[in-house]
Amino acid sequence: MISVDAVTVEFNGAALFSNVSFNINENDRIALMGKNGAGKSTLLKIIAGVNKPTRGKISAPKDAVVAYLPQHLLTEDNCTVFEEASKAFASILEMKAQMDDLNKQLETRTDYDSDDYYKLIEQVSELGEKYYSIEEINFDAEVEKTLKGLGFSRADFTRSTSEFSGGWRMRIELAKILLQKPDLILLDEPTNHLDIESIQWLEDFLVNNAKAVIVISHDKTFVDNITNRTIEVTMGRIYDYKVNYTQYLQLRKERREQQQKQFEDQQKEIAEIQAFIDRFKGTYSKTLQVQSRVKMLEKMEIIEVDEVDTSALNLKFPPAPRSGNYPVIVEELTKRYGDHTVFQDASLTINRGEKIAFVGKNGEGKSTLVKAIMGELEYEGKLQLGHNCMIGYFAQNQASLLDEDLTVFQTIDEIAVGDVRTRVKDLLGAFMFSGDTVEKKVKVLSGGEKTRLAMIKLLLQPVNLLILDEPTNHLDIKTKDILKDALKAFDGTLILVSHDRDFLDGLATKVFEFGNKRIKEHFEDINGFLRNKKMENLREIERNVAK
Repeated sequence: MISVDAVTVEFNGAALFSNVSFNINENDRIALMGKNGAGKSTLLKIIAGVNKPTRGKISAPKDAVVAYLPQHLLTEDNCTVFEEASKAFASILEMKAQMDDLNKQLETRTDYDSDDYYKLIEQVSELGEKYYSIEEINFDAEVEKTLKGLGFSRADFTRSTSEFSGGWRMRIELAKILLQKPDLILLDEPTNHLDIESIQWLEDFLVNNAKAVIVISHDKTFVDNITNRTIEVTMGRIYDYKVNYTQYLQLRKERREQQQKQFEDQQKEIAEIQAFIDRFKGTYSKTLQVQSRVKMLEKMEIIEVDEVDTSALNLKFPPAPRSGNYPVIVEELTKRYGDHTVFQDASLTINRGEKIAFVGKNGEGKSTLVKAIMGELEYEGKLQLGHNCMIGYFAQNQASLLDEDLTVFQTIDEIAVGDVRTRVKDLLGAFMFSGDTVEKKVKVLSGGEKTRLAMIKLLLQPVNLLILDEPTNHLDIKTKDILKDALKAFDGTLILVSHDRDFLDGLATKVFEFGNKRIKEHFEDINGFLRNKKMENLREIERNVAK
């Protein structure tokens, strides 16, 4: 059992949450819920041992293994996919090497009666007991099974990790976590970079193989499928429900209705007491009764109604300067990584003002083409940008590219020019950064807050070609809808890489489908595309390479 004991976190004297306590037991599948910025990711990092609380502690058995998958990863690229995943067993292999070394020393030494020799025997015995208590594992078979479950093909095993997008690197990290068979798995938005088959595989693994899990996710179906307990972080405290997400929503609604009724009853009682005090405070015969009621008011604990998130993003893109008729023209474009061909002889033209969706299975080249348009990688063939093409680009990992040591205000202030400099606080306020929040360091922001901050940077210069690669990954449902409305009103050209059907519905008017090393143009919106494909949703396309 792992316990969270009276954990308090404060920033600049203000408490994010206070005296939070709960136990994590084997077979607990916990959803950590709450609005963006409530402190979910902070709490997860504290349980993981990445961050320290201001007060309180995390208690765990000595040998407990806690594995943590953060929202954003900064990985090194110096080995193959298989080698990187095999690092999950590094501690076991290191133990084996240490045992072999100690046994060699015992074979060569002759000082059988010395203290050092006895210490050596004790070390071998202690290490051996630990090593042989671990069940025998076929490391290579386990690595292969896990990587294939997460969507990697056998051909991918020998490819360098540097050839993979951020989403696929996230899967490698997830594979390492699952291979460790930890006592507690902490997952922060794990489904953002997974296709439907990998999500289903992960659900099955977490339900049937994991010991204990805490997950933060905006994917309601995933959360419902794997959790049996919901902990809500709100207004600096927690509520613990022994139910899944859907049942929690109902119980939370009932709790808030009950709080509201208690609050209203108490306010009525306070008004009646205050009216008595005001009426009789100068009356000698009522002095004791007045004093009694004054004390009653002083001692009364005021009922609080838990917050409902009423903050709203005020998002509007600047007018787009006029570009040429064809912002992007691609002719016979080919991209290879060594022997691996991403796409071959691809041709497409994007007209001014079009709103385009790039869809297809992960790894089929959506983000690769975006990077080619941005001039971030080499390719074969021709790619031409139109006259006066001014690009605004939001990468998959845009939020992780922010300088973590700057405050929210400094992040925007250092790139704002002209009149905008006098309106930085107004701009931040429109993106739900107000009061003390603007002085928070970027490193303490939630994933959703970082995404909003990265989005502000995109708005500071007028653009006429907006390219957004999975912009909704860390946004809650309400913020997604506001972004969608702003993009509908954007009068430039839009390219969207997304697997979120609801987000693309009514937004994208044309679809480019990536698969089988080709890019195919569909002159219809996302619903027409899915109808013709006889598919319910975009997750299904990720099961099949494009026909």
